[in-house]
Order: sequence, then structure tokens, then C-alpha cells
Amino acid sequence: MRIAFFTETFLPKIDGVVTRVVRTLEQLRDLGHEALVFAPHAPPPEVAGHRVVPVPAISFRPWYPELFLGLPRPRLGRELDAFAPDVVHVVNPVILGLWGTMVANQRDLPLLASYHTDITQYAVHLKLPFLSPISRVFLRDVHNRAHVNLCTSQPMVNSARGLGIRRVRLWRKAVDTVRYHPSKRDPEMRARLSDGHPDAPLLLYVGRVSAEKRLDWLYAPVTRLPGVRLAVIGSGPAEAAMRARFADTPTTFLGYMTGEELAKAYASADVLAFPSDTETLGFVAMEAMASGVPAVGARAGGVPDVIRHEENGLMFTPGDLGDLTEQLRRLIADPLLRARLGRTARADMEQWSWRAATEGLVRHYELARAVHARFDPRD
Repeated sequence: MRIAFFTETFLPKIDGVVTRVVRTLEQLRDLGHEALVFAPHAPPPEVAGHRVVPVPAISFRPWYPELFLGLPRPRLGRELDAFAPDVVHVVNPVILGLWGTMVANQRDLPLLASYHTDITQYAVHLKLPFLSPISRVFLRDVHNRAHVNLCTSQPMVNSARGLGIRRVRLWRKAVDTVRYHPSKRDPEMRARLSDGHPDAPLLLYVGRVSAEKRLDWLYAPVTRLPGVRLAVIGSGPAEAAMRARFADTPTTFLGYMTGEELAKAYASADVLAFPSDTETLGFVAMEAMASGVPAVGARAGGVPDVIRHEENGLMFTPGDLGDLTEQLRRLIADPLLRARLGRTARADMEQWSWRAATEGLVRHYELARAVHARFDPRD
């Protein structure tokens, strides 16, 4: 099968959406499929043997400088025609994805759209609340042009249906349980994460450093739990503000990590602190859990699809910093609880392979083609 991707975010940016797209491209190659990727700004020329077409883009300044908004050109249509896809997949359609949607509809191509980011909530966090009601209507109308819509967790399937999005299916979660493994625990990495205090209890945060990720909520536990240290892996538009906020705490900011370095970081921590209440799934929680490290996450978005309270991790009520602090305290203070939840987390993650997730995605592509053959936009 030949699949054309239009993605709003891609390499060199690093986030959960990019991780899913890249790992999917690897699996599609291994399964014998061919992809063409349209991506904004300055992506690599190819990924996993699939060609990547760069799309001119502008930075979403001042609100989110790391995010580039693709500005399509007519030549992209010619590239799409030359590739002759069997199906078009738009990832998080906003601008480039909207263009991909329109082009697919104009050419009467099977179209699948995937919903990865709660744009309505992001608008609030980025202090653009006027966009929130507009974005709801936009999401509904764009996604309803697709023959199949995918969400990455059951709570987000329910959310999408609540927005009025039709033909919604689940794109099953996945994690690399070979790369992320308890055996990657490394004394030198732990010393680096803890700024030279490897015997101290160590909390780890991994992800974008931006307002919607709620990193500031971790100020309370870091200042209230004696001896605890926090390592922050990632960067983003709020990094300067967060460095200032945590300046008087035992917090280490390490920037982005990838590959084996990131795998060692996960496995070398005691607990993943995952405060975000806007996640549609939560890849970092899955990666930590695959590493045998339990996570404390918010009861919001797609996180409850990954973390089961008291079974493979702990959860807190969003906005209740006392509850967040207490759940982190429990894991820090009780090594037996931490070990039990970590073992269960690892066992749970072993069932979610990228191969199985991508085989399921291919079935969704086949469904999109079948729906396209009999599609009535009023359905």
C-alpha cells in the first residue's frame, strides 16, 4: 500500500506525535508498504527509507516558537499526484493537515485523519482562549471530511465523539520495550540526573517544557518532600520561566535526550512525575513504565488508558497539588510499593508492540478505502 502523510509536527522536533509517526514509518517499511511524508520547516530528506517532502513554514511566535505552521504550495499537489497514494493520512490536521484534507477530497482519495492533541485546551494554556470555541468547530468539520478518524486512547475516542466527530476508531497504543528496559539503569546517568546526589530520591519529568504540561505543579512536591530531587528532560517555550521558578529547588534541567541516553535516564529514576492534564495518551508514561519505573499521572485525557491506580502506577486529581505531592510521597517513601508497581508496569507494557499497532493501522487504512468506495458525507 502507498500512504501519503501530512503531519503538522515532525523531526527534528521531538514529541509524542513525532515518535508515533516515526515508529509507524519504520514498521510500515518492514511490512512492505511505501510512504511519502509532507512535513513543515526543515525535516530530514528521508525517514526509514520513505521520502520526506519539506513544506515552507513559519514559527508560531510568540506563543509556541518550536511549532512551525506549514504553508502549502501548488508543487505539493504535483508531488502527491506523482506518488499516487492508495490512502492519505493527515496527522493532527490544522493548516498543513487541512490542506492535505482538501487535496485528498478534491482528488477523491481515501482519507484517514488522526487526532493527537487537544487543541481546545492548548488554546487556553497558550492564552488564546478565543480560539477554543472556534477550534471545536474546526476539529469537527475537518475530521468529518475523513473516511476514518483515529484517536490514540479510549478516553480521546469518547472526547472526539463528544465534539461531533464521526467514524472514530482507536489506534492502539505502543511502546518500544526493547529500548526502554529496566536493565538500562545506569549509575553515571543517575548521578547526572541528580546533579551529583545519586542516593537522593529522584523524580523525573520528560516532555515539552510548556504551560500546558503543568511542570509548575511539581514545585509543590519538590519543595515539600524532604531530600527529593527533580530532573527535567526536554525543552520548550516555558523553559526560561520554569528555570526561574525552580531556581531555589534541587532541580536539574538537562535539555532534550533521545535514544539510549533517554532509555538510561528513564531506568535510572525512581518515579516519573507526569503532571500534564492535556495528554491524549502519554508516551512518556509508557516509556517510563516499560523501563520498570512507575508513574504518577493526572486523572485526565488519555492518561487513565495507560496508568491504573494502585496497579501499575498512581494517579492524582488535576489541580490538587496536595494529592499530587501525596502520591509522589507514597512511592518515594515505600520501596516495596515502588518495586511492585514497577514490575506490573513493565509487564503491562510488554503487550503493546509497534508491530501490532501498525498492523492495526493498516487495517484502518483498508477500512478507509472501503468506506471511501461507498461514502456519503451526510453519514
